[in-house]
Amino acid sequence: MGDKPIWEQIGSSFIQHYYQLFDADRTQLGAIYIDASCLTWEGQQFQGKAAIVEKLTSLPFQKIQHSITAQDHQPTPDSCILSMVVGQLKVNSFP
Repeated sequence: MGDKPIWEQIGSSFIQHYYQLFDADRTQLGAIYIDASCLTWEGQQFQGKAAIVEKLTSLPFQKIQHSITAQDHQPTPDSCILSMVVGQLKVNSFP
């Protein structure tokens, strides 16, 4: 991992951490969001840590498993990282 640019290392680590939390216990995602955070889910917009966690924990499935097939991370001029993730979701029953 050391040969990749720092933004790719940080982005990959964040994505791994985020989806591990999402799959294991969505209530723990509150530690990642702040009150200025925004989420758009199927056209609905949610702002703030509490609203986002409420939405994510109210999703109509008990178990989920994310299988990431591709991810891309780019630095932004304001020292942030923009990440795009592609993959598959398995809900409630796993092989």
